[in-house]
Amino acid sequence: MKADRLLSILLLLQTRGRIPAHELAERLEVSVRTIYRDVEALSASGVPVYAERGRHGGIELLAGFRTDVTGLTADESRALFILAARGAHAALGLDAALGSALRKVMAALPAPYRLAAEVTSRRILVDATRWKGGPRKAVDLEVLQDAVFADRRLRLRYRHSGEQEPRTYTVDPYGLVSKAGVWYLVADRRGRPRLFRADRVRAATVLEDGVRRRSGVELASVWEELRRQVEERPGGLDVSVRVRRSRLDLFLRLNAAHLAELPDAVGEDEWVAARLSYTVVREARQLLQFADHVEVLSPPEVRAELAAAAASVTELYRRVSDAEM
Repeated sequence: MKADRLLSILLLLQTRGRIPAHELAERLEVSVRTIYRDVEALSASGVPVYAERGRHGGIELLAGFRTDVTGLTADESRALFILAARGAHAALGLDAALGSALRKVMAALPAPYRLAAEVTSRRILVDATRWKGGPRKAVDLEVLQDAVFADRRLRLRYRHSGEQEPRTYTVDPYGLVSKAGVWYLVADRRGRPRLFRADRVRAATVLEDGVRRRSGVELASVWEELRRQVEERPGGLDVSVRVRRSRLDLFLRLNAAHLAELPDAVGEDEWVAARLSYTVVREARQLLQFADHVEVLSPPEVRAELAAAAASVTELYRRVSDAEM
C-alpha cells in the first residue's frame, strides 16, 4: 500500500506541479503527517522532491525532473482498454486521438502487461446505447464543446418536447454528459441547474462573457442532482393492472420507467398483478401495445381512456376497410 501511495504522489506531482500537503492527504485518504513521511521516503530513494511550508507552500518536484514509470498495475492496464463504444469519442471528434493515445499507452506499458491489455481490448466491449433505439438526428457538439472548454456562457435556441417553436436561453455550462447514447448539456440558468438534450438544440452561440458557475459545484454533482430529479419525479397517477404471465418479462422491460413496485412473479396463476405510475392519464395509452395481455383494473378514468383509444383505432380501420370494398 505504501509503495502504491508513493508512486501516486510522484505521478501527481509530475502532472500537477506544486500541491499543498493537505490536498495530497485528502486525495490519498491519509494524514498530512503521513504525506510528509512519504515525501522523506521519496527523497531518500533519490527523487528530487521538497516541501515548502507556509500559506503558499506545498510539495513539489525539482524543475525538469521526469520519470518514465507508468505506475500502472496489471489490472489498471487492462482497465484502460475496456472502453465504451467509440460513438461517444466520434461525437466529440476524438476518435483518432483515442486510437493514438491507446497506442502510446500500450508502448509505455511494462512488457508483461501488454499482451493482457491487448487481449482485453479484443475480448471486452462496452456499448452504452439501447437496443432498437431507432434512427437519431446527427448531433453537432462542436459549439457546445467550445463553450465548455473555454468557460464561456452559451445562448441556446432550444425546442422542448411537444413544442413547435424553440425558446431562447442564456446558460452557464458545466459540461456534456452522454447517457445511453444521448448527449446532454448540463448547465445553470439563472443559478439553477438545467438539462438540455443536445439533439433539441436548434442553434448555439458562444458568448464573450465568462461562465458564471456556482462556487465549488462540479459537473458530476450537478448531473447527479438532475438525474435524481428525473428518476424520482413523482408520477401522481397510480394504475393497477394485471398481466398475463406469458408476457410478464416483456411487460417489465418495456415499463421499467413506470413501475411503482416489482410485482410478485412467484406462482402459477395465469395473471400477475402489477402497479404503475404515470404523470397523466394519456400516458397509459402505451399499454395498448399489449392488446388483451394487460388489463387495467383501476382507476376508472384510465380504463375509459384506453377504451376510447381502442374504439378510435377500430373506427379508423373500419373506415379504411369500407373504402377499399
